[in-house]
Formats: sequence, C-alpha cells, structure tokens
Amino acid sequence: MSKPTMILSTTLLAISCAISGCDSDSNSATAPTVESDGDLSSHVVATKVFTNGEVYTVNPEQPWAQAVALKGNKIIFVGNNQGVKTYLGKSTHIIDLKGKMMMPGFHDVHMHPLESASAATQFTIPAYASEGEYIDAIYTASVQNPDAQWLIGYGHEITSLLEMESAPLSVINEAVADRPVIIMEQTSHSMWVNGKALQLAGINVNSQDPIGGVYGRDVSGKLDGILYDNAGNQVMELAMKSLSNAQQQDHSGLIEYTMPELNKAGITSISDARTYWQRGHLETWQQVEKDDKLTLRVSLGLWAYPEMNDERQISTLKSLYQNDPQSLLKVDQVKFYMDGILVNTTAAMHEPYDTNWLDLYQNKGLNYFTQSRLEKYIKALETTGFDFNIHGIGDRGIHEALNAIERASKGDARHRITHLEVVNPEDYTRFEKLNVIADAQVAGEFTDPNHWPDTIPLIGSERAQDLVPIKNLQSAGATLTLSSDWSVSTFNPFVGLSNAISRAPQNITLAQAIEAYTINSAYAMRQEQVVGSIEVGKLADLVVLDRNLFEQNASEIKNTKVEMTLLDGEVVYQR
Repeated sequence: MSKPTMILSTTLLAISCAISGCDSDSNSATAPTVESDGDLSSHVVATKVFTNGEVYTVNPEQPWAQAVALKGNKIIFVGNNQGVKTYLGKSTHIIDLKGKMMMPGFHDVHMHPLESASAATQFTIPAYASEGEYIDAIYTASVQNPDAQWLIGYGHEITSLLEMESAPLSVINEAVADRPVIIMEQTSHSMWVNGKALQLAGINVNSQDPIGGVYGRDVSGKLDGILYDNAGNQVMELAMKSLSNAQQQDHSGLIEYTMPELNKAGITSISDARTYWQRGHLETWQQVEKDDKLTLRVSLGLWAYPEMNDERQISTLKSLYQNDPQSLLKVDQVKFYMDGILVNTTAAMHEPYDTNWLDLYQNKGLNYFTQSRLEKYIKALETTGFDFNIHGIGDRGIHEALNAIERASKGDARHRITHLEVVNPEDYTRFEKLNVIADAQVAGEFTDPNHWPDTIPLIGSERAQDLVPIKNLQSAGATLTLSSDWSVSTFNPFVGLSNAISRAPQNITLAQAIEAYTINSAYAMRQEQVVGSIEVGKLADLVVLDRNLFEQNASEIKNTKVEMTLLDGEVVYQR
C-alpha cells in the first residue's frame, strides 16, 4: 500500500492538474476572506490540502466529502475537489489521498497508558501454567533482578491460582521467600503476593478487610496470598513507592512506546482512567507536556482512593484541577470505583451470586465507594469542574452510581459510567434522563456473546444474557462511547468497531460505533466543539485509512491500517 503522496505546488496550473477529474456535486464551505499568499488575493490560502479522498466527517449535515483544507491547525474547508482549488497557493502542500478514507481521529476515553507500558513491571508470567512453571518463572525473575527491593510482575488469570492443588501463597513462597513479590492479575482486580509482601504491608490472619477489598483466605481462614481489588491496590502502592526510578520509566514508556503506538492506531485523544497521583503519575504527564512531547490530547482521571479521608482527598483533588484550553493536557476527571468484577464475585449485584466464593456481605459483591459517599464527592467536586469516570460492572453498582448522580449532580456535568456489564433494564433510560454517558468496552474477546455462558456459574443464565448491552443503551437514547480499558483489551479501535457491529444481539451500526469512538467521546472529554468531527473551524485531528470502512465486513475492518495520523494539523504518524 503506497503512502499518500506529498506534492509541493509551484504554480496554480500544476495545482489544478493535481486535482483534476473531480466533480462539483458535494457540499462545500464558503472560503473566508483573509490574507493571501500573493496568488489568491481575496481568499485564505491553505497550508495543507487533502484531495481525492473518501472523507467521512461524522457531521450529519455533510457526512461525506472529497477534499479538506487546513490553515495551520484548523480546518477551513470541507467539500469537493473543485471547491478546494480556491484555497491553493504557492506554499500549499497537497496530499493526494488516492481514494483512501479520511475520518476524525479516534478517542479512547478509558485506558491505562502508564500502567500498561511502564518498565516498572519487571517480569510477566503466563496466564495459565503449572505450579512448577510458575515457581520457575518467578524464581528466574528474582535472579534477573537481584537489586530490586520488590519484585513486580504481571500476567496470570485468577482461575489459574484458584485451581492450584497447593495454596497460592505456598507456591509463590517456594519461588521467592526473602524479598517481597507482587504480581498483578490481568484484570488488575487482584494481586498475588508472597509472605514477605504481606509482612511488609502489615497484613496477617487477624487483619480486617480494607474498604473495597478482600484478603483471600483458605477454608481454614488462613491467608492464601491473593489480595482482591483495593486490598491488592494498597500493597501495589507500597511496592511502587520502593522504585526510585518509576517516574522516569513511566516517562520513557509514554514517549518511546505508548504515544507512538496510539498514534499508529489513529488515536489522537485519550483519557487516563486511573491516574495514581500518589505514585507520581500526574508529575509524569506534566513532565511530558513540559518537554513538548505530547502527541495526544489527554484528560487525566485522578484516582479516588477509597481508604483516604474524604475531606483531605477532596481538598487535594481540587488543588490538582487543570483545564488550560491551550494545553493538550487536562486534569479534569476523577476515577471512582463503585465495585469490583464478576469473575471475583466482587461486582456489586442486586441479588446474591449463585456461588459463595469470598463470603462477602450477603454475597452481593462489594463497594469501593457507597452511593452516599459518591454523592458527597459529586457535590464537592462538580463546582470545580470535574467530571467523574465511574467504574460500574454489577447491576447494583451501576444503579447506585445513577442514584448518586440523580441526587447530587447539578445537571451540567458529563459523568460517565464505564464497563456496564450487567445493567438492570429499568436503568437503561436513566442514562439519557440524567445525561450520564454510557462507556463500554467490546474490543476484548471475553465481551463477545459467545462467552456469556462463562458467567452462568456465577450469576445464573438470566443475568448472564445481554452483558455489555450497547444496543439496548443506544436504543434507550444514551450517549454511548466505546473505549479499550487497555491493557485489559487491545486499544486497536478497528477491533472495537468490528466487534461492536458483529456482537449480535447487542450490536450497533458502523456509523453508531464510529460516533462512539469520535464525536461522542469528544463530548465526554468536553472537546466536541473543537474535535471529534471534520467541520470548518475545528482543529485538524485526522486519520487516513487504507480502506473505506463502510465497504468492509466486520472481519475485514479488523485488518484496517492507518496511513497517516494528524494532531493539530501536524503529522504524528505516517505509514
């Protein structure tokens, strides 16, 4: 596949030849009268012009175009090949799209870019392995990292630990006993730790479960080495504080891997859905901005620590708010967890789980934040300008989040509930009524309807239907966004688009899925007036694809490649 051709025009005649053979039927914007570069005395001269394209604008007033003109970082024309000639001058760069598709840059409003690509994680273990294989892998990591105060790993599935014949604690202790070890499970909702880690964290058989967390125990009540939800988060916080160069590793990971790969996927805006401000995550992002290295528009979702005193936390969050309209970096969201996840039986449910695994209160999951406590934060932080990104997976957690917003919000906020795995049908219409954004992730194969039966042992067949009900929410009028939750799922938006249109009976149209990844997500980031669609006056966050998505089936969409990505009118990726 050839790259789009860049042509530096030398004469108006040559420019006209470069865009010959085009028709004049498409809508076109009127050229504003401003200073010229000498040849076109009455009209603005574009710095970049894209021609011969299939431009999908995500603008219902003008869905398709052939050509787009930019002046610096702004779009000054959207229309046909003939109309764009008005904007050409000696200094104009013409990009011949050769029939390729252009669309607005993708937004991913729920991902974990620092955690997912940080070199702070020293080793990875298999999702599933035998006890001996796990012991060998963890021991090898210890040998390879002789100076690490804590060994920090990632990779297993929770079921691989629960199916062990031996206690997970004894297995990990056999691998390494003299240094603390913590290994994050793939969903990040549990940690596998050894005895030394428990000792340093002050956790023993008599310890009470923390807010939003559970200390895993065997049938006799002894600790089994698994820390669920916030119990694991707290120990990971301790481990991360032992790293003297964590911020530098996070900084390098963003610049060298994460942002280039996101741009390569056509992503121009993201929300960091869990900015651990006590770990230095905020300072890392601010340093990247200071270094003028940002190639994305970024909204940070400051983590709300369940165990922290409310008054202290609210005061601190207010002091961290940052919303400079001239900056690519905003600190304008807060990330709350209402509950855990289904597979751990920690997602908050109206009715008990069908299996009693962790012996939680009434076997209905847990709360990181209660409804009344969330109401308190809404009242305190909305006036500062914060929007909330609220993790809700179980029907009770989602219901309580909606209740809190209904009771405490002033109505002009743009709060969103993310994940939305088990939603009570009675709550579908409340999203539109309360102006709550429904944020879902469908890029992971585990969200495919073929995997719904996997949850039947936990919640029964009736509740295991219509998981992540994006079609029902869309039909009920909710503002739907699609995101990745990377690294839980791939950030490749074409996988998300493909799955969104094919996961019957909870599938949506391609146009709806694209809106969810562009203009709707721009709305969630409070930037729909400047990006999210291709319209005159908006900023030029654009992507060029190797195919027209509307001419592909679902499996073909997954194979789409990005030819070019522009942020603010500048090329940040070219194939």
